[in-house]
Amino acid sequence: MSGSPVYEKEIVAIILYTSCFFMVVAFFLVVFFYFSRKKIIQKEIEKRELEIYLHKQQLHAIIVTQEEERKRIAQDLHDDISSKLNIVSLNTHLLSAPNLTEAETKEITDNIINLTAKALENSRKIAHNLLPPVFEKFGLNAGIEELCEEFESSKSVKVKYKSEIDFDEKEIDRHLHVFRILQELMNNSLNHGKASEIWINFKNQNGINICNYKDNGVGFDSKNAENQKGLGMKNIDSRISFLNGTLEIDSEIGKGIAVIFSF
Repeated sequence: MSGSPVYEKEIVAIILYTSCFFMVVAFFLVVFFYFSRKKIIQKEIEKRELEIYLHKQQLHAIIVTQEEERKRIAQDLHDDISSKLNIVSLNTHLLSAPNLTEAETKEITDNIINLTAKALENSRKIAHNLLPPVFEKFGLNAGIEELCEEFESSKSVKVKYKSEIDFDEKEIDRHLHVFRILQELMNNSLNHGKASEIWINFKNQNGINICNYKDNGVGFDSKNAENQKGLGMKNIDSRISFLNGTLEIDSEIGKGIAVIFSF
């Protein structure tokens, strides 16, 4: 016995409504996944653009730092070396003057010797600032120890340095960045922070090399981003980025500065 036409129409209607319902749901799912995927792709593009921008900023900071360093070296060469050599040249010409007494000849000769010695000493200092010989020969630990001794020789600051890390001599290129970071921090502590004590400690935590740096200087408001935009800090940020490390700075006015960086 076949079903009634009304019953068959109801079944067909149910099937049609159900099919339409699933088609609408499928459509909205497709639209949802499309826009979700589009949003994810957009976020990825924005993230990549931000990474490119930050990379460009870091490269710019490195280039600016290099140019500043070149200017400083050129200025040092011009002010110290060139001026002294010019005077040596003038004194040398004076030796060829007629009727010089023995005392005058001795005075001019002594001037030439003294100026030449000073020019040599200054040229050694310039070369030392570029790459300390002890660092190149004996590694990071010896380089930092000498750096601390140089700062203490000024009699205005005491430096306490301790290292629990056995540095690998094969990583001298990476260690040079660590050395420059410390050099920049110590210069800031002495020149801007007016610190009388500096503490430096290296240790390894869970396979990661960590440096803890502190001073007792005047400090600054580290929550103010403007205080961390100087050329020195950009230079430090660039070096930390090269080392794939992290950098944390904590400071308050009158309470010195505390820096932790990994490398």
